[in-house]
Amino acid sequence: MNNLFDIKKAYYLFLLIRRSEEKIIELYNTDKIKSPVHLSIGQEAVAVGVSLALSESDIIFSNYRGHAHFIAREANLDKMWAELYGKSRGTARGKGGSMHLNDYEKNFIPTSAIVSTAVPEAVGYAFALKYKKQEGVVVCYHGDGATDEGVFWESLNFASLHSLPIIFICENNKYAIYSHQNTRSLNNPIVDRAKAFGVSSIRVSGNKTKNFFDATLDCIKQIKKKSQPFLLECMTTRWRDHVGITIPELSKAEFEEIENAKKNDDLEELEKQLPEDDVLIINKKVTTEIENAINFAESSNFPEESELYDNVLA
Repeated sequence: MNNLFDIKKAYYLFLLIRRSEEKIIELYNTDKIKSPVHLSIGQEAVAVGVSLALSESDIIFSNYRGHAHFIAREANLDKMWAELYGKSRGTARGKGGSMHLNDYEKNFIPTSAIVSTAVPEAVGYAFALKYKKQEGVVVCYHGDGATDEGVFWESLNFASLHSLPIIFICENNKYAIYSHQNTRSLNNPIVDRAKAFGVSSIRVSGNKTKNFFDATLDCIKQIKKKSQPFLLECMTTRWRDHVGITIPELSKAEFEEIENAKKNDDLEELEKQLPEDDVLIINKKVTTEIENAINFAESSNFPEESELYDNVLA
């Protein structure tokens, strides 16, 4: 657990996520990237703020929109790009693609791309930690759409019943694909519904990295003190389409929401707080790391035909 917010590191991780996904957009139509992509642009502050508050022993369960979670955890960028390219040196040896990233050295656990399926898996891991009396907190990222699934609430109930060390990170961008929250449920905030299961819950608005960091830190302290699960509802905005690199067709209200979010981009706010020399150094470092990762991916081989069924569970 890190008690101090590191602005320089926050800016570096945020920029690495943003520039990586901008590079994905640039390369996507060349067919070098071999899997669908779900971009995190606009939502980076959540992953960065949460990750900076964690310890190395903490466990991450992501979802199909996982680039930001992976990079913010400082997982292996070379292997991430190799996986996007479908190459054998990727995180899943080129067989998982964008939606199945993993890095066991960073306690970043591979998950299914199906909505909400990582939630019970994360709860099971938290149960194992408690049963074995091991250190660490499980962090489970999910979207607001995941809360439309019954298994989500069953998992919350189980976590509450057994007082498990888990934080449910709800990245609430208000959309499940193209369906707005208001069309999917009554005006009953997720944070309030979670409390009905005995799960302490906090809603964090503003889409600011420091706010997500502070809230995560508070959750971890409460978990260690009271031995109970938490739900952190992180209000954010997705700038790109649900899947792919396009900009979605928007109503006037939706367009204005995204434009307002762009005007309050926390990447720019973090940059303003740093000396100009630091900004230049970090930008150069990010550019170099992405170039090296792409070179790693492009120089890697595709899996051999003989490996087709290796490491595949069926």
